[in-house]
Amino acid sequence: MPNDRLVGSLEITERSFGKQKTEGIHTMPSLNPEIAIIGAGPGGLLAARVLQLGEIAVTVYDADASLESRDQGGTLDLHADSGQIAIGDAQLSEEFFALARPEGQAHRLLDTKGAVVAEQIPSPGESAAPEVDRAQLRRLLAESLDRGTIRWGHQLVALDRGNIAFADGSSTTADLVIGADGAWSRVRAALTDAVPRYTGVTFVEALFTDVSQRHAEIVALVGDGHMWANGDGKTFVLQRNSGDVIRGYISMRAELDWLARAGLGAPDGRGGVLDPNGTTGTDTGRVRKELHQRFSEFAPELLRIIDDSEGNLPNRPIFALPTPTAWEHQPGITLLGDAAHVMSPFGGNGVNLALLDGAELAREIVGAIRKETSLDDAVSAYEQRMIARGASAGEAANNAIAEHYAPGGPDLDSIPDFDEEAERWRENAAQYRATQE
Repeated sequence: MPNDRLVGSLEITERSFGKQKTEGIHTMPSLNPEIAIIGAGPGGLLAARVLQLGEIAVTVYDADASLESRDQGGTLDLHADSGQIAIGDAQLSEEFFALARPEGQAHRLLDTKGAVVAEQIPSPGESAAPEVDRAQLRRLLAESLDRGTIRWGHQLVALDRGNIAFADGSSTTADLVIGADGAWSRVRAALTDAVPRYTGVTFVEALFTDVSQRHAEIVALVGDGHMWANGDGKTFVLQRNSGDVIRGYISMRAELDWLARAGLGAPDGRGGVLDPNGTTGTDTGRVRKELHQRFSEFAPELLRIIDDSEGNLPNRPIFALPTPTAWEHQPGITLLGDAAHVMSPFGGNGVNLALLDGAELAREIVGAIRKETSLDDAVSAYEQRMIARGASAGEAANNAIAEHYAPGGPDLDSIPDFDEEAERWRENAAQYRATQE
């Protein structure tokens, strides 16, 4: 889930690349431009891969110390009409499907008593939206790049027209800076004042490892794919991951500072709490007690999700950008993925759109360089499509999370049918590919 990491510390000296600042700046060169991608998430890495397939040099900068330096989170589904198209453009479909779990497309819906009220099981051979662990996808993309492409440990602190400064004191320049740096994008601040807003819903992470041996009851609840147990503005969500792991969320409509209101510390403004020393504090036992009170109407077998979860139950409030979030095109800078259109996770479009954004932007860049046409015009054309697509998906996702956690609980008739969604993704994919021919 998104988090606010030092967002206020970025020095942006080029707010909107004001007209007085762009005077005399030539159009981005179409031959051998210096391209810098800020952020080594799936979208940024996918863009770099497609650029390198097109024999275009690119460097990716990321604040993480290494590929393995932090937990990448749970599982995600790649849709046939977006994420899978991008993976195809990256020529990694065979490698992706070797990792993907088609059985993870199963969905099971429970009520507060633990009774199954609906179940959707994918047909044999169904591949419209197979699951893959986030860490596996990121590693696949990272390892597909030329050695040395990714510069780990490079946290952006200042951006001034193509001059980029990092926290370690190093700097570089680029003709095109691509912001792929997530929900709290520091590159976005050069284009727009828009920032993500709290949706009113928070997800508390749950984790279960070695589940076959240690968590038989949780395995029975989840099955092969996803489990949802819905109440009044509250939902348990669990998902099968690879490696005998189940991950998920104890999710609910809540105030952003609900932990602080429960007496667990001072609010940090991002959904967490601070201890008396001003550092992030956690009291997992008291968090469990508070969650028990909030989910008291759920059956004991469901409350095991709170009791048996491993780790410290981190709070992940859900933030989303306004829809649409648009900006006046500025030479030498653009965005993709969550940096451009972070939305609620309902619909599963976040990573899928990030991958498709990366593929489309890279295709536009490669085309402009090969044809020796304006790179700036190519980026502008990409932005128009990407902003409109992100706004449409974002509005639907943000409305869906509000409806799901509304008082009284979700309307079961509004829950999408997987078979219908799968057919829609396949049809959309065929139409999209037809336009590319």
